[in-house]
Amino acid sequence: MLLARYGLLALHFILSSGSMPQSPSNPSDFRDSQVAMAEINHYQSSGALFRDRYRVLKVLGRGGFGVTYLATNASLPGEPKCVIKQLCPKTQNALSLERAKVRFRREARALANLGSHFQVPQLLDYFTTNGEFYLVQDYIEGETLAQEVRRRGRQSEAKVKRFLQEILPVVQFIHRNRIIHRDIKPSNIIRCGRDSRLVLIDFGAVREFLTDIDNTAYFQPQTTQFVGTPGFAPPEQLALRPCYASDVYALGMTCLYLLTGRSPI
Repeated sequence: MLLARYGLLALHFILSSGSMPQSPSNPSDFRDSQVAMAEINHYQSSGALFRDRYRVLKVLGRGGFGVTYLATNASLPGEPKCVIKQLCPKTQNALSLERAKVRFRREARALANLGSHFQVPQLLDYFTTNGEFYLVQDYIEGETLAQEVRRRGRQSEAKVKRFLQEILPVVQFIHRNRIIHRDIKPSNIIRCGRDSRLVLIDFGAVREFLTDIDNTAYFQPQTTQFVGTPGFAPPEQLALRPCYASDVYALGMTCLYLLTGRSPI
């Protein structure tokens, strides 16, 4: 009932569709991405500080949009852990890159506004270097809901109700800030090991600015690709028309996963 009521309130707000860049089809793009990754990997292997402050520890994950690293901030007392997300645009067009930089800064500022909520990782820094885009966020130490289900098994109805009571306020918060998450799923929700709060990570909207950087004609129809996870994303998102209610659908599918221990696919 709560999901349905929230979905109806959300339906009339519609944002532009997001997308996820796939593997580069141009061999030169692939080489450029590899060079960019090799550069930051050098900091990991040598122990040198990236941008004179970040000590790169290891790779946390890779995807079509780039690479995520675990690091520490050596410029702060105690060297707190952080996450560096390297977003790799697949273009060499100077105009496209400049447009991407403008959009990247806009998206980063929007993400920074979300960091005021205790259930969203705080954005600590964002910058561009050698045509690559970087976001630095708080590192949330804990276990994803997907890991939790794999370790403990499916959850009771009472636990899933508590999950909804905890997660719906942060989803409402990001929607009030005019952002659609686009990729809500068990592996993108972490239960913080320190205080057990649920934290929503890996916003698909962050990757959106990479999708049309080669579309230099302002009045040309936007070519987009799918951002999200099949099974958790609703039909309108698969059709490249996500709206706020798309996140509510993904929450419903997440609840089914928690109850059954089985993915929608």
